[in-house]
Amino acid sequence: MGLKEKIEQISDKPGVYLMKSASGLYIYIGKAKNLRKRVSSYFNKKHEDIKTNVLVNKIKDIETIITETEQEALLLESTLIKKHKPKYNIVLKDDKRYKILKLDLKEDYPYIQVVRKIENDKALYFGPYTSGGDLTRTIKIINKTFKLRKCRSKNFRSRTRPCLNYQIGTCLGPCCLKVDKKTYMEIVDEVKMFLKGKTYDLVKKIEIQMKEEALNQKFEEAATLRDKLFSLKKIVERQVTVSNDFKDKDVISGAFSLEKIVITVLSIRSGFLNKTQHFKFKQTISDKREVFRTFINQFYDKTKSIPNEILIPIKIDSAIIEGLLTETKGKKVKILCPTRGEKKLLIEMADNNAEKELKNLLEAEQQREGLLKRLSKKLGMDIIPNRIECFDNSNISGTNPVSAMVVFKNGKPDKSSYRKYIIKNVKEQDDYAYMKEVLTRRFRKKDNEYPDILMVDGGKGQLGIATTVLESLGIFGDFTVIGIAKKDVEKGEDLDKIILPGRSNPLNLSKDKDILMLLERIRDESHRFAITFHRKRRGKKAIVSELDSIEGVGLKRKKALIKYFGSISKIKKATVDEINAIPEMNLKISEKVFEKMNRGNSKN
Repeated sequence: MGLKEKIEQISDKPGVYLMKSASGLYIYIGKAKNLRKRVSSYFNKKHEDIKTNVLVNKIKDIETIITETEQEALLLESTLIKKHKPKYNIVLKDDKRYKILKLDLKEDYPYIQVVRKIENDKALYFGPYTSGGDLTRTIKIINKTFKLRKCRSKNFRSRTRPCLNYQIGTCLGPCCLKVDKKTYMEIVDEVKMFLKGKTYDLVKKIEIQMKEEALNQKFEEAATLRDKLFSLKKIVERQVTVSNDFKDKDVISGAFSLEKIVITVLSIRSGFLNKTQHFKFKQTISDKREVFRTFINQFYDKTKSIPNEILIPIKIDSAIIEGLLTETKGKKVKILCPTRGEKKLLIEMADNNAEKELKNLLEAEQQREGLLKRLSKKLGMDIIPNRIECFDNSNISGTNPVSAMVVFKNGKPDKSSYRKYIIKNVKEQDDYAYMKEVLTRRFRKKDNEYPDILMVDGGKGQLGIATTVLESLGIFGDFTVIGIAKKDVEKGEDLDKIILPGRSNPLNLSKDKDILMLLERIRDESHRFAITFHRKRRGKKAIVSELDSIEGVGLKRKKALIKYFGSISKIKKATVDEINAIPEMNLKISEKVFEKMNRGNSKN
């Protein structure tokens, strides 16, 4: 059955349509109140949007799923988009991409946790945080201003002495002190207000408490509140007042180019601009109504922080989404498209932020493209090197040798393509042999995607190994191979060296230091990745100490002891009670550790 005949037979009921390419991949998923009418609209006219025309030309098959209501279609559409990640849909990164703050009120003494996924566990979640800097600053403020516990273990109360956080005055020490539960939960409430953006209201609340404590001549408590008030007032001073109605609202706008879309979200809480987030997409269709509708649907599926109002620059069919958000929040949520007044100015502010972010994004891409073109010319290549791979080894005196491959695509790290290698066939320390084994394993499969540039960390020796391996596999010349070596200061060298096969002198990059900096960045990333992998593997397999001979002390307990005390010498000075305070230990094993550590010692 042809595509035209299939469209004619589509139901006129609500549902979801899934458009597929010739290869069978889902390239666009949408929902409709009337499936036949909506799907037919794609083929009945020429679209002004270039990308929509490109999409229509790629559609070779259509599947439909009928639902009882349009609301069910909306929920199903969101689920299918997350599952299939179609090329032309707005697809927010999965939960692993953005970090979220969690406050679990079911805990005996709740504390702030950093997680990547919202669970259905009735805990409070704040975020997502698209910027690591924003998250770090938020946690730093919470740790400095509020005295929630920092212990991560559920058995935190088994400690016999407070940790350093208590000593420096940033924790109440519920791990081993009698902390009033009511007082602690009042601090938890303050943290909730802060994370919800209610800092101004929190300041007023603490001011009242401080005056009451002073009137009651509780001057020590009043001084503590004064210090907290000072910290919070500094935060409020940095916040910008952007709304006079003091309602919680998100302002969502976007900037569109031929290849990129930037969606900007301004989070306004109690009239203050609390957070600005940018989300970047490519290859999506440019139907702005569809973009904003699907973005809102996905964005608020990933956050529990839903405001009273959501402002957008263009009208959409929002009744169903409003209903779902109201149901989730438990209070009325409105999606508005203001045309005048203060709210219109907020939309313009979001517009400007989105346009600026898109401009910066496009300029950065142009700079990277120009840099890669110049690199191509320097290396005598016929193509722009869009994929660069770099290998590095890591070991300590030949123990637990590993290697790592990092991949840069279009001048940026592509971490999903990184690979780790455990050296299997080299028994003695030999960097050349490590490199030979790893490159052979990487390139012996002919169906693997090859790089445009293969870079090895090292001098002529490592580069020679690389060329030998590629020659033996019959692929030398299929892509460019280079080596990167550290500068020799004793010889007066002031730049790292880029070495090419068959060339005696390094590549002259004295006038192209930005090219060298890119290659150094790739080399440094491979070094970091290899060392991190080696440390992790060494931590699992190479905890070798006097603890090894103690019956009942396995890897988990060894790691716990080293982590808690810091060294073998400090374990030797510990008492049985101090050893037993570690959650992973019990009294019987603690006595064995104490006896072993103090054998031959007069200490009791």
